[in-house]
Amino acid sequence: MKPKRVGLLLWKEFRQFRRDKLLLPLVFMLPIMQLIMFGYVVGSDVRNVPTAVVDLDHSTVSRSLADAISGAGYFEIVERPSDERALQPLMDGGEIQAAIVIPEGTATRLSQGQRAEIGIVVDGSDSRIASAASGYSAQIIGEYDRKRLEAEGLDIQAPGIDSSVRVLYNPSLRAVNTMIPGLMATVLLISTSSIMAQAVVRERESGTLEQMFTTPITRGEYVLGKVTPYVIIAALQLGVVASVGTLWFRVPFNGSVWTVTLGLGLFVFTSLGIGLLTSLVSRTRQQAQQTVMFILIPSFVLSGFMFPIEAMPAPIVPLTYFIPLRYAIEVLRASWLKGSGVAELWVPLTAMTIISAIVFSIALATFSKRLAD
Repeated sequence: MKPKRVGLLLWKEFRQFRRDKLLLPLVFMLPIMQLIMFGYVVGSDVRNVPTAVVDLDHSTVSRSLADAISGAGYFEIVERPSDERALQPLMDGGEIQAAIVIPEGTATRLSQGQRAEIGIVVDGSDSRIASAASGYSAQIIGEYDRKRLEAEGLDIQAPGIDSSVRVLYNPSLRAVNTMIPGLMATVLLISTSSIMAQAVVRERESGTLEQMFTTPITRGEYVLGKVTPYVIIAALQLGVVASVGTLWFRVPFNGSVWTVTLGLGLFVFTSLGIGLLTSLVSRTRQQAQQTVMFILIPSFVLSGFMFPIEAMPAPIVPLTYFIPLRYAIEVLRASWLKGSGVAELWVPLTAMTIISAIVFSIALATFSKRLAD
């Protein structure tokens, strides 16, 4: 082994690396992006959980209790329905994830030295948020009751406010019930975007892409023939994940197959569009792999799949609205566990429709233009 030869090879590799205008920025930007996202998101407390307060007592105690819950920073009161029956539609549509029910006569019972029970209702479709919300709310109510007893000069062991937690959709708070529906969308994103990007770049590297268009095959026929196999593969993967989730892990399915299919169908166009766009900006398979990772990591972190969006800092939350995976997971979890239909999920479904149309249209237009150049 001669050091001079090794040195020449090192010089050659670094020179080629420097000439790669796409790979060089990705190598340095990817770890910085990961550090920033994980540094701000991991370990953050769940905050600003959208909450409804059903105040049936309309007393000074009920109002001050609602203020204590709102002022703690963990809950954001977005609805104040007049009836407990309004909570179910609000949770089905994802408008709230927790609710506090203050029964009529609460202040009267407390003034008579009796116990008063406050109802806490949480959405169990995301077990992490449900666990945090139930724990935070019980703690806030307990602290409020302690301060109330001290202010009235009573023994803190005296009868006061009790909290009763009721978990909807996932009473056992099994984490796997939350994970499996989200995993379906994640598998779809990884398989379709990664494999699609690699497949097109591989043909470009081997030169068969140009040879393909010396035949009577049109660009539209090529794209359709290229996309369809990966749609079929993705459908088979989803079938396996769904079967294992429901039969092996016993995740209950309470929704409509058509709603799930609609959500996944819209999301698959976005994933395929991402794969096509990646293939256009990449000259080699290595570039395509790095570019896909650059897209996938923010999707995993900011979609709510790995970490609750409610635990993210306020400046980062607006970025989640541009992550298609967020809406796919929202549709799957709501339909799978809650039984929500198109009427309740029209917001995320509309968002996915717009994003998928934009991404796939740009991918097709740019792909055709690139081939024509």
